[in-house]
Parts: sequence; structure tokens; C-alpha cells
Amino acid sequence: MDSTPTPAPRERAILTPSALNALARSLVEGAFPLVWVEGELSNVSRPVSGHLYFTLKDAAAQVRAAMFKPRSTYLRFRPTDGQRVLVRCRVSLYETRGEFQLIVDHMEEAGEGALRRQFEALKAQLAAEGLFDADRKRDLPALPRRIGMLTSPTGAAVRDVLTVLRRRMPLVEVEILPVPVQGDTAAAQIRAMLDAAGRAGRHDVLLLTRGGGSLEDLWCFNDEALARAIAACPVPVVSAVGHEVDFTIADFVADLRAPTPSAAAELLVPDAAELTRELIRRSDRASAALERRLRGLAQRTDLAHARLSTAQPARRLAVLRGRLEAASARLARAPQERLRAAVSRTVLLRARLDGQHPKIRLARAGQSLDTLRQRLLSRIAGGLEPPARRLAGLARALNAVSPLATLARGYAIARGPDGRPLRSPEQAPVGTTLRIDLAEGAITAESRGPWTGN
Repeated sequence: MDSTPTPAPRERAILTPSALNALARSLVEGAFPLVWVEGELSNVSRPVSGHLYFTLKDAAAQVRAAMFKPRSTYLRFRPTDGQRVLVRCRVSLYETRGEFQLIVDHMEEAGEGALRRQFEALKAQLAAEGLFDADRKRDLPALPRRIGMLTSPTGAAVRDVLTVLRRRMPLVEVEILPVPVQGDTAAAQIRAMLDAAGRAGRHDVLLLTRGGGSLEDLWCFNDEALARAIAACPVPVVSAVGHEVDFTIADFVADLRAPTPSAAAELLVPDAAELTRELIRRSDRASAALERRLRGLAQRTDLAHARLSTAQPARRLAVLRGRLEAASARLARAPQERLRAAVSRTVLLRARLDGQHPKIRLARAGQSLDTLRQRLLSRIAGGLEPPARRLAGLARALNAVSPLATLARGYAIARGPDGRPLRSPEQAPVGTTLRIDLAEGAITAESRGPWTGN
């Protein structure tokens, strides 16, 4: 019988789901640093909390992700389903559900979206600098003699442009300036060719063109240095890159943007057939105008000849000659007549001056003064006599009714203390001091009552 002791059973480690998820979360977060993950967005949701929840997937797998507020408010675009993005995140575990997830702190568009964002940023920068302003763009020549075309010599754009130019204006000279129109080195080579063409001064206008393509295919035309080279080029530049819906930075900074290479050719040169028709129309109008002018001049000549015949200039000259001779004779007599008139006027003025001599004027004034004095004295004497008679009569009448005359006949006037004449005894009670006016002077008396006759 084996005497080896039987080992005691080991205790089992029992975890709850929450403890297990917490342990898994710590292991996952500790094992992964910040990582960059690229994928396609799906199930994008932004509740009222401001957090952003979505699924990041590729062709074979998917993972849930969350971008919490305020990180989600810093996004420079609006995430949508189907959009390809690049995120910076940390790997974690959502303990409540035990779901593997990514915690995102940065998100940007991937692929073409990133290029589109770079395009918009550069476009805003150059627009703020004024490179797109209409007032700095130059007018194209009405009829260029030589066009420089910067493009790939093997592209379809060359054939389209040349076909249109041959149809519209066969006489214009086109010089192809070969450059790559796609790839990492294309922008630098286009800049070099543009600078060389500008320095050469051989061309009246430059055409920068290529056919359509994706944003990546056209990316060399969004180069900042190329945009500045176009703006600085001394020759007007036309940009015709891609299709009508394609826009590049070169389109905005060029002097003219054409929607397609063929449209650029249409804009660069006029239609020779239309020019010919216009020349014929103008020639016809010029001939008609010249004929009308000649007819008008002929009519004016005939009218002038008729007027000249009617006017009889010889007779008019004879009349004018007679008037001239008469005027000459008057001019010859004028000094003598003016002298005689001056002498007569001098004699008349001398007589008038003698008549105004001071002695004569004083003698006349003295006679007038004596006459006026006699008339004045006579009028004074005759005017004072009637008033004197009237005044004497009034004096006699006044003296007759004067109280002084009454006093002179022996009468007296008794006055009370107030100086008024007394008319009745009641006005002078007993003891009242009276004033008695006489013809010569006055006396005082004292009233003793009414007179009784004693």
C-alpha cells in the first residue's frame, strides 16, 4: 500500500465577467501603444452627448471605435458612412459589453480625401494672397500669331487642340513644349518649361493642358510653386486641365480657365471663316459708305457752284470796292472835320466860362438879394398889421372882463384859508381868517359870522 500522501486539490480562480473584462482591458491597453489605423467608416452615429461612435472596417474585418467630446468637435470634416479615414487611437475594451474597441483622439481623411483637404487649404491661402483676383489677370491677344502649348506630346489633349486650331485658324503657329503632366516630378518640369517660355518671349500666349483623370492624376497642377510661377509668368497663361468638372489650382491662378482642351482652342483663336465673313461685311459697308460720301460731296460741289453763279462775285466786288473808296474819302476828311468841331466847341466853352466868372455871378447875386430883401420886408409889414389889430381888440375885451378892472372900481375879493373866493357866509364860519384882495394889495380879516346889517 502506497504511503505517499494525496495532495490537496488546488483552489480554482473564479472571476466575474466584470473582473475578467477589467483584467482584459488592462492587458490590452498595456500591450498596445498609440497606433494608426486606416479603414472605411460605417454605422457613424453622433448622439446629443457630442461623442462620435462608428465602425472601422476593411474587406475582411471590422472594429468598433469611439471618439469622445471634445476631440470630436475638433474635426475639420463631417464623417460619413463609406468614407475612408486614418485615425490615431489606443486599443481598449468596453468592459460593460466586453467588446473590443478603439478610442480615437485624431481623425483625418485618407487617400483622395486628404488630397482634397490639401487642395482646399492651398486654395484658401493663395486666394487670401490675391493670386486669384480678377484685376491681376491679363487679357488674351485677340489674334495670337504663335501659341506655346505645355503638355505631353503623346496625350489626347494635343490632338484635340491642334484639330480645333487647324479648323478655326490654320495660319496660327503652334509650338508644343513637351512636359510630363502626371507624376512626382511633373510640377517641377512644368515650372522649368514655363520659366523658359516666359524668358524666351517667343509666344503671344501659353496653353497649359492635359486630358481628364483622377485627383491623384491631376495633382501636379495643384503645386504651390507652379501656381506662383504661373502668376509671375510675363506671358498670358490659359489653363485647360481635365474635364469640365475638374478644377485645379492652376485653373484659378491662370489668366483664363477653359473647361476642356478643345474649349481652350476655341477661346484662343477666332474662327477664320467667321473673320472672312466679317471682313466681307465690313468691306461692303466701307464701299457703301464711301459711295454715299462721294455722292454727298458731288451734291455739295454742285450746290456750291450754283450758289457761286447766283452770287455774281464780280458785281459784289464792285459794290465793295465803291464802299471802300467812300470810306477812304471819309477817313481823309475826318481830321479836318474833327478840328473844326473842336474849335467850335472850344469857343462855346469859353463863352460859357466867361458867363460863369465870379465877379459877374456876385453882382447878379447882389441884385437878387436886394430884390428879395425888399419883397421880404414888404411882406412882413403887410402880414403883421392885421394880427396887431386883432390883438388890440382882444386886449380890450379881456380888460373889460378882468377882475382887476372890477377891483379898480372899489370892489374887493374875499378868499378863504384855501385861497378860493368866497361865495356865501357859510364858507367862512366865525373866527376864520380871511384874505381881502384890493386893487392895490390885500388885507386880512377875521370872520364874525354872517352880515346882519348892524
